Amino acid sequence: MDAWNPGQYDKFKTERSQPFWDLAAKVDFSGVATLLDIGCGTGETTAALHAARRIPRTLGIDSSAKMLLETAAFKAPGLVFEQARVEDFRPESKFDVILSNAALQWTDDHETLFPKILNWLAPGAQIAIQMPVNFDHPSHFLAGELAGEWGLRVRRAPVLPSEDYGRMFYRLGLTGIDVSIKVYLHPLASAVQVVEWTKGTLLTYYQKQIAEEEFKKFTAEYTRRLLAALGGEGAYLYPFKRLFLYAINPKTPG
Repeated sequence: MDAWNPGQYDKFKTERSQPFWDLAAKVDFSGVATLLDIGCGTGETTAALHAARRIPRTLGIDSSAKMLLETAAFKAPGLVFEQARVEDFRPESKFDVILSNAALQWTDDHETLFPKILNWLAPGAQIAIQMPVNFDHPSHFLAGELAGEWGLRVRRAPVLPSEDYGRMFYRLGLTGIDVSIKVYLHPLASAVQVVEWTKGTLLTYYQKQIAEEEFKKFTAEYTRRLLAALGGEGAYLYPFKRLFLYAINPKTPG
């Protein structure tokens, strides 16, 4: 079941797109001919970057057919979208830039997956990855607690400690390694909006496991618990932590 909903996801389009542009700002696009965007979603930011940086060839991949339906609105020369799971993806050639914004936190076994992705980098190529690391916030851990009580598969955080990625990149011979965590502050008119936020991302994991009516009950109980933890339905400043990774593949083996 594909539980992704472009409309729900885009309720916070501005907040979700800012980390993409912060991530892209780490990349030197001069001379870049090929870009791979892993987890491109609706393709809107991918297309905007493709146009802004005049990239000759850009490929966006995503596992959600529903999200990719929206890419039809962003057709452009040299821009291609493809449905694929990054775990199964086998590119025909290497890329000058690999970018992934808020996607790889949905994948497991980063110790194996990341070296595979890094192997898709051309000599001198750059990789830039952003992953949410907000798993310790009530919006995330309360969903897991409730799912466990309901007998659902609980989503475990697959993201490694930040320093582990730095060590991995160094061990694999990358240079210019930059590992950082940024906390975004989102002023929301009501704490209820935090539920709307997670319905577009985290809660889809549980939505896939149960019938629609059961999911409504699950969401209602999740909302009750979350509002109690956040202090009611009043205005709420939602802090959201994100991990940024950047590195360069050397032109020659080290």
